[in-house]
Amino acid sequence: MEPPAPSPGAPAPAAALEVRGLSHDWGARRALDEVSFRLAPGRFCALLGPNGAGKSTLIAVLTGLIRPRPGQVIIGGADLGRAARAARAQIGVVYQSPTYDPERSVAANLRYFAALHGLGGARAESRITEALARLGMAERAGEKAGALNGGHRRRMEIARALIHAPRLLILDEPTVGLDAPARAAITEHVHALCQTGVAVLWATHLVDEIRPEDDLLLLHRGRLAARGPVAEATGGAPLAAWFLEQTKEPAPKEPTR
Repeated sequence: MEPPAPSPGAPAPAAALEVRGLSHDWGARRALDEVSFRLAPGRFCALLGPNGAGKSTLIAVLTGLIRPRPGQVIIGGADLGRAARAARAQIGVVYQSPTYDPERSVAANLRYFAALHGLGGARAESRITEALARLGMAERAGEKAGALNGGHRRRMEIARALIHAPRLLILDEPTVGLDAPARAAITEHVHALCQTGVAVLWATHLVDEIRPEDDLLLLHRGRLAARGPVAEATGGAPLAAWFLEQTKEPAPKEPTR
C-alpha cells in the first residue's frame, strides 16, 4: 500500500531509508559492493538473496554494528555516520537470533526494552499494549517468553521493536525455523504494519514471503542485481524461477587434459 500523498505545497516526506554507495570488505572478500537504494515510508521491501549474498552484512551496517567505508546511510533524514543516535532512534530491529529473556513475561521483556528507549510509566504501558495488540499478542502479555511457541516469540520480538514508534522496521530472516502457518502469520502481520506508515526492510531467501505489490532488492555476491517493484524487477516472470536464474552459479570448467 502506498503512503498517503502529501497535501499540495507540503514538502515531500524524507525517505525512511536511503543508502548511497555502500561497500564493505571482510578481509580480502568484498561483502558489499557499491550498494545504493531508497525505501519510501509505508513500503514493504524484500531484501532477497541466497545465503552468503551479503544480507546480514548489510543489516549490520544499517543498524550501526559495523561502519562501512565508503558509503552513507540516512534514516528518516538522519545520517547514521554523523548523527548515530538520531538515526538509530528511528529504527526497530528483529535479528535472526533470539534476543529476549525467556524467564521474564512478554510484557516484562517489552517493558525493559521501553526503558532502554527512555520510556516509562503510563507512556510505556500504553505503547506495550498497542504493540502487542498490533501483533495479536495482547492475551499473551503475562506469559513467560520462554513458554511461547516459535511464532509467538517472533511476534513478541516484532512488538518489542515497535515500542519506540520507529519509522523503519528491519528484520533479518525473521521466519527461520518456523513452520509454514507461523511464517504466513508473521508475514501477514508485518505487511499490515506498512498500512500505518512504517517502512519495512525484510531480509529473506524465501520467495513465498514476497507479494507482487512489494518492492524488491536482489542482493547477489554483494551487489544489487535488481531493484524496484516485484513485477518491474522480474519483468513479469514468476518470482521463484526468476530468482533461481538470477542467482545461478556458473558451471565448473572441465579440467584440461
